[in-house]
Amino acid sequence: MSTADKLVQMVIAIALFYVVMASILLLTQRIRSRSGERVQAAAFLGPSILLIGVGLLYPACVTVWQSLHGAATFDPPFVGLDNYKDLFTDSQQLTVLRNTVLWVILTPIVSTGIGLAYAVLIDRSRFEKFGKALIFMPIAISMVGASIIWKFVYAYKAGDQEQIGLLNQVLVWLHLDTFNFLLEDPWNTFFLIVILIWIQAGFAMTILSASIKAIPDDIVEAARLDGIGGWKLFRYITVPSIRPSLIVVLTTITIATLKVFDIVQTATGGNFNTSVLAYEFYRQNFVAGNQGLATAIAVVIFVLVIPVVLYNIRQMRKLEAR
Repeated sequence: MSTADKLVQMVIAIALFYVVMASILLLTQRIRSRSGERVQAAAFLGPSILLIGVGLLYPACVTVWQSLHGAATFDPPFVGLDNYKDLFTDSQQLTVLRNTVLWVILTPIVSTGIGLAYAVLIDRSRFEKFGKALIFMPIAISMVGASIIWKFVYAYKAGDQEQIGLLNQVLVWLHLDTFNFLLEDPWNTFFLIVILIWIQAGFAMTILSASIKAIPDDIVEAARLDGIGGWKLFRYITVPSIRPSLIVVLTTITIATLKVFDIVQTATGGNFNTSVLAYEFYRQNFVAGNQGLATAIAVVIFVLVIPVVLYNIRQMRKLEAR
């Protein structure tokens, strides 16, 4: 297809869009009653609802249905809940679930804790801008790039060889044995978690620092006049004031952690008992060819994300109601 044909198709598509929108406006403007407002609302919401149904609801239903079938590529047999049973009973899948739980618990808490501590300590300091830029830089790097950087940090060679890994070189300087950070289970999972913490701490710091600066000065001054300072000021003034932002940061990082794939794929390829649900979905679907188990994993990830999203929405509505 030539460039001219593509240009003509684009012009036709834009023209059709404006024709449809103009028709809706002309039709609804002629109806001034309450029912006309409903027609207008339906006319504008209808396409959006249709797209949500086709692009989201239908694939979700198909995914749930496929999770009830076996691993065959063509005409897979109906197996009911067997895929879910395997997911929660098979030893390999239990290791995947264990790793996912560790990621989901540690990453949001540690990332938010580091970001909050950094935001408080560097707030209004002389080198605030430089310090914020320094910790924010990792979030500008892709997860694949960050994983490659940390693979060099974790790189291992036997103790009598020249080290290229930063951490093992430090161990050599301290006259300690070198350690294979990405091979030893279960410690390798913790070392992979460090990579995502390194990335997400900058995001947490940015959001929480902005919230800290939004705290009214008169509240802080009043607390100091009452003799509150240091830890008590942080506990009773700062944290309650930025609670909505803390919730947003925690839930956002939690959702990102549940979908983590790049780090595991780049650093270990899911080997050495480091796989998580998101990577296992990829492996079962595209490597093992077990689409039934893969879609069951996708459903479990979706179910785990739902409570986090609902809690976030509930907290945001409470904030808006104030």
